[in-house]
Amino acid sequence: MNFSQEIRSNILFLRIAGDLIGEEADGNLMDRVNEAVSHKVLTCAIDIKDLRYINSSGIGVLITILTKFRNKGGEVYLMKPSESVQKLLVIT
Repeated sequence: MNFSQEIRSNILFLRIAGDLIGEEADGNLMDRVNEAVSHKVLTCAIDIKDLRYINSSGIGVLITILTKFRNKGGEVYLMKPSESVQKLLVIT
């Protein structure tokens, strides 16, 4: 998994590419999310256009991000999911 992040206009923009499996995402990605939330960033936009695969642990990571933002009154948006990822997210 590769990711990049940027904060603009008080929005955390994340771009996740490759395979999102929980073990890979637990460290750096969650550190960036926690840092943004601690600085009162309330919106997160996650570009998953280049996400090839996501397993149940990866879905757990997305749910954790959603929970962190919503607990502070914020929101998370998933942008540009592939058809296969979108189907999996709808089922979940």
